[in-house]
Amino acid sequence: MSTLTKYKFEGTEMNNQLLMGHPSGLFILFFTEMWERFSYYGMRALLVLFLTSALMDGGWAWSREEALGLYGTYTMLVYFTPIIGGILADRLLGYRNAVAIGALLMTLGHASMAFNTPWGLYVGIGLLIAGNGFFKPNITSIINGVYKNAQEKKDGAFTIFYMGVNAGAFLGIMLCGYVGETYGWHYGFGLAGIFMFLGMLQFWFAQGIFGRVGEKPSKVDDLSDAIVNEDVKSYDDVPINVQRDRYIVVGILAFFTIFFWAAFEQAGGSMTIFAKDYTNRVLEGSAANIFRISNTLLTIVPLAIITYVLFQLFKITFKKYALSNTFLGISFAIIWFIVIIMLKNQFSETSTEIPASWFGILNSFFIIAFAPLFSRIWESKYNPPATVKFGIGLILLGLGFLVLAYGSASIPQGAKTASVSVIWLILAYLLHTLGELSLSPVGLSYVSKLVPGKMIAMMFGLWYIAVGMGNKLAGSMGGMIDEITTKHSMSTFFLIFTFVPIIAGLMIMALTPIVKKLMHGVK
Repeated sequence: MSTLTKYKFEGTEMNNQLLMGHPSGLFILFFTEMWERFSYYGMRALLVLFLTSALMDGGWAWSREEALGLYGTYTMLVYFTPIIGGILADRLLGYRNAVAIGALLMTLGHASMAFNTPWGLYVGIGLLIAGNGFFKPNITSIINGVYKNAQEKKDGAFTIFYMGVNAGAFLGIMLCGYVGETYGWHYGFGLAGIFMFLGMLQFWFAQGIFGRVGEKPSKVDDLSDAIVNEDVKSYDDVPINVQRDRYIVVGILAFFTIFFWAAFEQAGGSMTIFAKDYTNRVLEGSAANIFRISNTLLTIVPLAIITYVLFQLFKITFKKYALSNTFLGISFAIIWFIVIIMLKNQFSETSTEIPASWFGILNSFFIIAFAPLFSRIWESKYNPPATVKFGIGLILLGLGFLVLAYGSASIPQGAKTASVSVIWLILAYLLHTLGELSLSPVGLSYVSKLVPGKMIAMMFGLWYIAVGMGNKLAGSMGGMIDEITTKHSMSTFFLIFTFVPIIAGLMIMALTPIVKKLMHGVK
């Protein structure tokens, strides 16, 4: 591995040894975030299915509206608490301690949900919400500290980091979904907790690689000296009127983010119900064989790529952070074991029923496949302005729902079940993923560029409030699926999520000249 020459990243000398053109510490955060997202998405994939399943199937037989209402409230609060965690980290705890505390609380939350009782569910959800508040804004704040003198690399760094997010989501949805739907819902919830615990240990024993980045405020220099552009030496030198304009840009981007997540988060709600009750998931003969082979490749190839990244990180960090690497290695050994068992069982069956939760892994797979391409584009001369990226993301999201509207046109009005082709969900997830890559990681990057370093964790928290509002809207709007399909049709339901994002996308693209002026040189 070579040592950086053009850029100087914050942290130890080991952190300046490069992996995929970025500091090795980024991949410590990559895997920490991966296991946190494994636990979050693994639980999320099961929650609505568990609540709406019949009592004889081990579920609680809730109505769709009730289940999606709880889902929306949970996902909203998950994104509201980061503002508190961000403030506490900025003023008292430091980012690294906050990440560790959050991981511990979430581990306890998943453990609580493994008990098949109402109190276990609600206590578990409460702990997950609190833990996420400490974890989510502060792990991204550590990235900001590492890249404070390499602003041009941030879009690429956050896109790679986003690969970690979706690698965890991919594995969590696939494995927790498989274990939960095959062996029992609460075994799936418990599995999520195991990997959250291993992720916490991996981070805790490797955090020294970041040097002073993320330590308690009393021990670290003010990180507000992040270079913004060639003409501005530090955020402290930015005039108040200029910084005010940049806050306005963050507000504009956050506002349109609400529309994106209100539609995108149908993935864990109405789209999961669509997969469970309206999609033909039973395959036989050649169709079953094609799925088995495709699913094997879909599973093995990304996991092999991530394992390769793991070994490259080991080459750099194992000598000094052997204990952290050991916990990381154990987690991957468990993953490979479960994957082999799952695929072996799949090939022993005469017919195959695709788990309803399986479709959720498509988003993560497409992220892993396309994130490197988007990272290269954002670092090239073809890098478009932030508003254009957001607009593209919203339009692609709307087109994904247009595909679902077309695919569900044959479903009778008010039908509770149907059997449409899986191809429509696959195409929808592809378009949704391309939209997500255009908007979500880019949003995090621009917040870190536009906000003073000493305010970064709190502002990430405010950003996540906008995401949380979108998630709550997703649950509320998704809960109207029965009402809308009874009065109109399933196509009408999906057309709502087609037109709203597309109109929002065109609106933010039209604001490009105004936003560019308000950014005052930030690119």
